[in-house]
Amino acid sequence: MDGTGSLNALDWSVIALYFALVFGVAIAAGRRGRGSQRDFFLAGRNVGWFVVGASIFASNIGSEHLVGLAGTAAAPVEEGGGVPVAQFEIMAGLVLLLLAWLFAPFYLRSGVFTMPEFLERRYSAGPRAYLAWLSVVGYVLTKISVTIAAGGIVFETLMGVPFWTGAILIVLITGAYTVWGGLRVVLYTDMVQMFILLGGALCVSAFGLSALGGVEGMRAAVAPEALSLWRGMNHPEFPWTGILFGAPILAVWYWCTDQFIVQRVLSAHGLAEARRGALFAAYLKQLPLFLFVLPGVIALALSNTGRLELAESDAALPALITALLPGGLRGLVAAGLLAALMSSLSSTFNSCSTIITVDIYRRMHPRASEPHLVRVGQLATIGMVGLALLWIPNMNLVGGTLFIYLQSVQAYIAPPIAAVFLLGVLWRGATAWGASAALAVGALLGLSRLLLEMSAGRLGEGTLLRALADENFLHIAIGIFAASVAVLVAVSLIWPRPQPAGAGYGLREAAAPGAPPAPGAAQDTPERRRQDALLSAGVVVLILALWAIFS
Repeated sequence: MDGTGSLNALDWSVIALYFALVFGVAIAAGRRGRGSQRDFFLAGRNVGWFVVGASIFASNIGSEHLVGLAGTAAAPVEEGGGVPVAQFEIMAGLVLLLLAWLFAPFYLRSGVFTMPEFLERRYSAGPRAYLAWLSVVGYVLTKISVTIAAGGIVFETLMGVPFWTGAILIVLITGAYTVWGGLRVVLYTDMVQMFILLGGALCVSAFGLSALGGVEGMRAAVAPEALSLWRGMNHPEFPWTGILFGAPILAVWYWCTDQFIVQRVLSAHGLAEARRGALFAAYLKQLPLFLFVLPGVIALALSNTGRLELAESDAALPALITALLPGGLRGLVAAGLLAALMSSLSSTFNSCSTIITVDIYRRMHPRASEPHLVRVGQLATIGMVGLALLWIPNMNLVGGTLFIYLQSVQAYIAPPIAAVFLLGVLWRGATAWGASAALAVGALLGLSRLLLEMSAGRLGEGTLLRALADENFLHIAIGIFAASVAVLVAVSLIWPRPQPAGAGYGLREAAAPGAPPAPGAAQDTPERRRQDALLSAGVVVLILALWAIFS
């Protein structure tokens, strides 16, 4: 196998059918309510749990995951290859339980459109402005640019389309239907794309295992460590200490406080639907180990046995597709990759436009009409895409593979935000001054580490700065989080200034008898909560079982 197969006419027909299906769903969904903020940015707040959960999963599993997870798993074991990268996906299931039971009630009762808006209600306008601008910059660095780059890899490796041509083409196609219908179109196209990307990934795993003679053939062709989720504390990429204590910090930021994910929960028809949607996503997040990570191990096994030529690890999945799959199925899997790319991009576009419109533009123009704000949201993505395209050439300065790049940059952004949100809902004493100080200190520490990592080659061996530059990013995340919490607590206790009017929406206020009910609260019956509690326990049991099996 040389991994140089190409798509035939049947494959291209399948891809054409995929585009027709997506645009059909987009047109049908986009005809409903595009004139108000509530409809365009939150799909009218009447979405059911299945669509919420499917959209959370599909928007998260972008091409950077399909390419990056498989690419990281296909790297040599001594460089972090194998299944440990799946820990980020598995850990997400636990943190989604926090979203379902702790954060979602606050968000829905407050009636906010965005996460920066929630920070203003809890603290003050300062943290809101910080998170709004940081989110916009973060979308360029860790979402839009990485997704576009991954799409370019897929087009170039699998379809023979030049990198930049494919990347720009898919951006234009995705942007068209996102601008057309807002979040409602994104949600329903995500639901369709979830089935396509799962089906495509399942095909790759099945054919790959068949080529190796089954699971035992795969085991025989790779080092035993490749199929273990756990690595030593000094491992350069996935130390167990970083996985257990650092990865959850990134996960809290991403799954519980990032507009990209939480916007789907905000669109739910009530708290019961929002909670169950998050629980559904928690179960779905256990699938990437089998559907996206194991194909990378399969590619490594085929490469080790001389049956697959793998030029670089990030090309593992496209190489498997072209080398293993027959005509027609290659088109289905290619459609799955496109689905992942488009769902992630469309979700990012809509979330970014929501923040730019609600948290930045509307504050500058408070009298702007709703149709005008919707138009601003439709136009906001153009500049973001341009900035992302300019950033792509600089991505090779950070991290070793695409997925590790994504996680490492997030490790420098996430800790102070996670600290401010967690203490904001758990501790009534957290003040606006404390939050502002924690965000400032955390940002300074994160930026310092990023600059150190980018200039590590120019730092002397054995120096403190070189040691900090080389330290695992998950351990760095733990340190930044601890520092942010310490600063927030200290400043809040030393200067317990009165909160701004309307702030202080903390745990006691949410739980008080007079607290505003969440939308659709009548549907959240005791029986529904008992069912969801059992489903939550099932997530924990499933994760413990995976940890035990792959150990």
